[in-house]
Amino acid sequence: MKSYFITGTDTDVGKTYVTAGLAASIKKNGIDVGIMKPFAAGIQEKISYKSKDVQILSEAAQVKDEEKLINPYFFPIPASPYTATQNLGIQVDVGIAIDSFKKLKTIHDVLLVEGMGGIMTPILEDYFITNLIKDMNLETIVVCSSRIGTVNHTIMTCKMCQNSGIKIRGIIINNLDKQGYPINELKRDLESLTGIPVIGSIPFIPDFSIDKISEIISKEIDITSLVK
Repeated sequence: MKSYFITGTDTDVGKTYVTAGLAASIKKNGIDVGIMKPFAAGIQEKISYKSKDVQILSEAAQVKDEEKLINPYFFPIPASPYTATQNLGIQVDVGIAIDSFKKLKTIHDVLLVEGMGGIMTPILEDYFITNLIKDMNLETIVVCSSRIGTVNHTIMTCKMCQNSGIKIRGIIINNLDKQGYPINELKRDLESLTGIPVIGSIPFIPDFSIDKISEIISKEIDITSLVK
């Protein structure tokens, strides 16, 4: 079965909720799905995991894997891994993240790995999210918003993936802003300009929940064909 790296065109495009929705949908199809967020940052939560994103993903996939496997690195400041290491005076060993990824792949039939920020978020001075995806040898799913400016960001993200030799399975539009592009027009333009299929779109959900997003994803995307 196929595993995927979920990347975004920018921060705050809803990668975590889309990844969680995908995980919940895959789980509902009777498939053992695991999740991973190698690098996370922000205010430490007083919950099961330091990262709120990791908590959301774990609950959606209904997994109880060790935190150090799901999230090898958590930075208690809102910054890229590279900036966090510089500001906090700590080091990152990418090999630890790769080893955790390999172990999780042996535990679960499908693994969804959520990135941090955009495709060029720096992890080390000369190592970016693109390098991480390549080292994990995963196809990627690109999450974009419907906000004005998303066409530019999505084209750049797809071009960078292609230039890095990363295969893109498809684009998912997350309609965070009712004032953004009409989804049918955005889908038309993104497919024409990138040559990448839009495999699903999430409408604006005022009373958001993982159940609702997973229900929408199950209707929008053929989960079985996605992971097989």
